Amino acid sequence: MKVDAFDFDLPAENIALHPVEPRDSARMLVVRQNEPMVDGHVRDLLSILRPGDVLVVNDTRVLPAELTGSRLRGELKAGVSFNLHKRVDAQCWKAFARPAKKLDLGDRLELGDDGSIIASVTEKGDAGEVTLRFELAGAQLDEIIKAHGAMPLPPYIGLKRGLEERDKSDYQTVYAQKDGAVAAPTAGLHFTPELLAELTALGVTIERVTLHVGAGTFLPVKADDTADHKMHAEWGELPADVVDRILAAKAKGGRLVAVGTTSLRLLETASRDGELKPFTGDTDIFITPGYRFNAVDLLMTNFHLPRSTLFMLVSAFAGFETMHAAYRHAIADGYRFYSYGDSSLLFRAK
Repeated sequence: MKVDAFDFDLPAENIALHPVEPRDSARMLVVRQNEPMVDGHVRDLLSILRPGDVLVVNDTRVLPAELTGSRLRGELKAGVSFNLHKRVDAQCWKAFARPAKKLDLGDRLELGDDGSIIASVTEKGDAGEVTLRFELAGAQLDEIIKAHGAMPLPPYIGLKRGLEERDKSDYQTVYAQKDGAVAAPTAGLHFTPELLAELTALGVTIERVTLHVGAGTFLPVKADDTADHKMHAEWGELPADVVDRILAAKAKGGRLVAVGTTSLRLLETASRDGELKPFTGDTDIFITPGYRFNAVDLLMTNFHLPRSTLFMLVSAFAGFETMHAAYRHAIADGYRFYSYGDSSLLFRAK
């Protein structure tokens, strides 16, 4: 499909710069194909979900993976910055560099607010992507990144107001557990411990999966046709015991509800042959209209960028015309867009 088909006009005043408080008071637009849209709030999940449903959340934890510092080359220094976006191994990360043209293979780097993070450039790719090899590895590397890196806010927020201290907590889900993401699974930002407890008491099962969200989620689609766009791979894990409980619940009539496009992409990757199975590894699944969904019944997700892969995904899930109509309604009615914005609950198109 032509990428232009996923374009729409979004007024700047619809872009949220901070989350609402409490988190679960955000608005939520309920969208069913060929039915009237319903304006509600996130806490309405308590009346929409039912006993036996399975809510799948992504427990990845965001690392403060924006690093600035200097490139050292002999006596010369040059300022550089990086957005880490995918761990390669215990010692190496892929990153987007600015400005990448200042970097050569073998360059030594001193990063962080005190220059204590030492790395070197081992690979250069396309579109400003490089591979960095750090002197530290594993948990030691993670801890020094946490201490000296900055939270990688989406560009449409960071450029408008800059990083704030509250972002360290605002940009994490309450169930974040496993370090490795460089962007938040933002649909999950709406949950509070109280809401999760009430859903559990209702009889909704909450299952955790992991997909380490990469900075590639922010990259614009530069191709004219979706067939020519290449997705960046992200690492995910769907454990066998979680699969067993999901399948048992679905056999009894429970619905599978993905919290966020990250959870959905992992679940659909794990069910590409038609049957949900355990999965561990990289996924670069790219979902556009025409995709046949095998696992997910409902999707809770925020409102996304024009021409983005995420708007393509929701158009595939709930229907192309349905989602264009839903976004027109959301914009006209003052819904708040993007990472800190409001939510939608989408029922899979028949």
